Amino acid sequence: MTTTIFTNGHIYTGDQQTRFVEAIVVRDGLVHDLGSDADMRLQWGKEAHVIDLQGRTVTPGLIDSHLHLGWQGLTFLQLDLGKARSKDDMLRLIKQRVDETAPGEWIEGFGWDENLFASGGIPSIEELDHVAPHCPIMLSRICGHAHLINSKALEKIGYHKEMPVPAGGVVICDEASGQPTGMLLETASNLVRPHIPKPDYAQLKKSLRRSIQYAMQHGLTGAHTEDLRELGGLAQTYQLYDELINQEGLALRCNLLVYYPHMHELRDLQMHAGYGNDHVRIGAVKIFADGALGRRTAYLSAPYADDPSTSGYPVHEQEELTELVRQARSLSMPIAVHTIGDKALEMVLDSLDLFAPAAYPDRLIHTQIVRPDLLERLRHPHRIADIQPRFLAGDFPWVIDRVGPERISNSYIWKTMLNKGIICAGGSDTPVEPIDPLLGIHAAVTRKAPGDTHEGYMPEEKLTMEEAIALFTVGGAQVTAESHVKGALARGKFADMTVYSHELFTMDPDALLETKIEMTVIGGKVVYTR
Repeated sequence: MTTTIFTNGHIYTGDQQTRFVEAIVVRDGLVHDLGSDADMRLQWGKEAHVIDLQGRTVTPGLIDSHLHLGWQGLTFLQLDLGKARSKDDMLRLIKQRVDETAPGEWIEGFGWDENLFASGGIPSIEELDHVAPHCPIMLSRICGHAHLINSKALEKIGYHKEMPVPAGGVVICDEASGQPTGMLLETASNLVRPHIPKPDYAQLKKSLRRSIQYAMQHGLTGAHTEDLRELGGLAQTYQLYDELINQEGLALRCNLLVYYPHMHELRDLQMHAGYGNDHVRIGAVKIFADGALGRRTAYLSAPYADDPSTSGYPVHEQEELTELVRQARSLSMPIAVHTIGDKALEMVLDSLDLFAPAAYPDRLIHTQIVRPDLLERLRHPHRIADIQPRFLAGDFPWVIDRVGPERISNSYIWKTMLNKGIICAGGSDTPVEPIDPLLGIHAAVTRKAPGDTHEGYMPEEKLTMEEAIALFTVGGAQVTAESHVKGALARGKFADMTVYSHELFTMDPDALLETKIEMTVIGGKVVYTR
């Protein structure tokens, strides 16, 4: 039986009874003992392998409660448009890729955000055709809820005005000509995706391996990931994770969300919430209730302040949403629902109220706009607000114009939610936002983007460092009712730890931006060292 002592550390346990210790003893992947260096060395030093933490700060292993590891892996293969800061930048990057691509081959890109553009707006289909006359292209916005295509792509899919659009999707057309502008919203992208050649199994596995390693390099010991659309359905997704993590030894603890059209696979494969082991486990059924604020597809109770012609729209009508919850419950599954607008959140809560809770909590992902009456309904032991603090850095200040001054006071209100007793977990939604959890913690503590010099947007909603870290530790454990084994460092729990270059608890919060991950430890095994 191997014993390891991690010594000489400033170890934050997440346990309010014993907040800090100097040393942790690990045996069989679990915390066996913890306390002072002197005591741990005296009791266990003779038989133990010793790892010197060199005085560095340690927390329980960081858990990302909502991301897309499969999608992140595929972005390594795609054209990165996240660095574009104008329309001309974006068109130049596309032209560079076109020049490297054979005529007729598809080009996929990801990450454009017109809110970061200093000039130019969004490229028109004519401009896309000019830089890519011979290659079909599909370019996904940073949020993943809007996409740009060119005329060659329309030709490839055989588009015509009578072509049925998937429910919840919109093909934006020019009012005068009736012709597509190249903009697709939400599920309209499904008109295009079947025509884009899919990566083969080896390519998927290679990209997912890189994504898992990328997560651990950023201090993550656990991830709740939704990948079935990118990785080829439930059976293949589970197989990929099983091979990489259980068989090949990549240690990241992954909880797999199941996109709702694949619920039949759960039944056929006899899988359920909790199926698997401590490293790869089935989670909840993923559903979308609405879109995003950036393209005004998030579903609000009243029209957008900067476009009174729309309130956004639901992906599913109430009856259909309720039926999806019923189907999930028939499989004893919790749900994890993308809800950004307040009306979308209300719809989901209305459906949930009709059913008894599952064994694991339901999660409301994003919960960006929360009216006071909905706050009360969220305060429930089987409901978790799965928030993405980094969204604040990307959304402000333009989101103030989107929703107006009254609604913004009910938006991104994480301190209020915690004070109300609402259980919250923290995620990145990568690749929508960077995977680095320190950026999410920074946004939660400072309420501003890196480089901003103001006191923070709605500074009364700032979290303390401990509250922010809790989102990414105990919060990530509560989402799957696993607080008894992870989220804190205590005897009998997993020896999952994240080690930092800076002392977190007395620093100026902006120093988080210079802080590096020195070491990631999963089950007592060092899986990453800087």
